Amino acid sequence: KDIQYVYSMYYDKLEYARFDSNLGKYVGYTEYGVKNAERWNKDTSQIAVRRAQREAYCMNHVTAFYPNA
Repeated sequence: KDIQYVYSMYYDKLEYARFDSNLGKYVGYTEYGVKNAERWNKDTSQIAVRRAQREAYCMNHVTAFYPNA
């Protein structure tokens, strides 16, 4: 529950959108990012993929990097 998966998207060193597993959705930071975040949030398969990646990347590797967790 305490593990957060963040998938950030950048263009020209500027973060324009991000998926945050604590929020469970995409968040846009620029005009382009907001429009895309709205589109991605409507696509339930896109959200499911990101949630699955949290399980695959974070949950499976937490014991390797934090053995006392």
